[in-house]
Amino acid sequence: MSFVTTSDGIQIFYKSFGEGRPILFSHGWPLTADAWETQMLFFGERGFRVIAHDRRSHGRSQQTWDGNNMDRYADDLADLIESLDLKDAILIGHSTGGGEVAHYLGRHGTSRVSAAVLVGAVPPLMLKTAANPDGLPVDVFDSIRAGVAANRSQFFKDLALPFYGFNRDGVTVGTGLRDSFWLQGMMGGLKGLYDCIHEFSEVDYTEDLRKIDVPVLFIHGDDDQIVPIGAAAKKAVNLVPNGTLKVYPGKPHGLAETDPEQFNHDVLAFINAL
Repeated sequence: MSFVTTSDGIQIFYKSFGEGRPILFSHGWPLTADAWETQMLFFGERGFRVIAHDRRSHGRSQQTWDGNNMDRYADDLADLIESLDLKDAILIGHSTGGGEVAHYLGRHGTSRVSAAVLVGAVPPLMLKTAANPDGLPVDVFDSIRAGVAANRSQFFKDLALPFYGFNRDGVTVGTGLRDSFWLQGMMGGLKGLYDCIHEFSEVDYTEDLRKIDVPVLFIHGDDDQIVPIGAAAKKAVNLVPNGTLKVYPGKPHGLAETDPEQFNHDVLAFINAL
């Protein structure tokens, strides 16, 4: 198992396979690097170096009481990128990982990065405010906090259904994906996962998006029940200088796992066109 020590002394787990141009994946909440296994195999077999890490307090990374915030997540990502001396990298972030990628680029710049892909990503802001009327009310996130604090095991089992669109009429429940979601969620530390709810819901990434000076592909399902597209990708694409939005009709939040064939080839086409 591979770890990098961050600038504040925390151990972050990561996987790194293959040789070639690097693609670095950032996972969603409450998952781990394992959520990207299909993508890592696909791109690794096509001559890329593929890297994915477990965010602090998630998966196999060190569980911390403090520091579970987006500034530190972005700094951890910077520590990983610099430790591995990645250059000309493509960053791919899903959901909370999309916020992590955006904040890394806004906070640390793009000197080591040539492009980004944000899929089902939380930027610019999930929370409903006077300035963001299309967002979700704080009660939604308070209920997530309550569910995680009271019985996260059951909460993760239930959350997997809308996450992958398994609650829609005519959709067969993918038991394997649901089990994997639960297992990855249970690997994390309760305090860190609880704190992270604030980071994906109430952090405003608007200024980060405006600073990104590399091409960004946004991929979002228009049946995303976790991060509704109207307050997310449809707004975010207009905030980056060079953004493209690809909408997946009828697809859920976890579309990279439910529809990997389409997702992988769309990302590959984006990279090949750079």
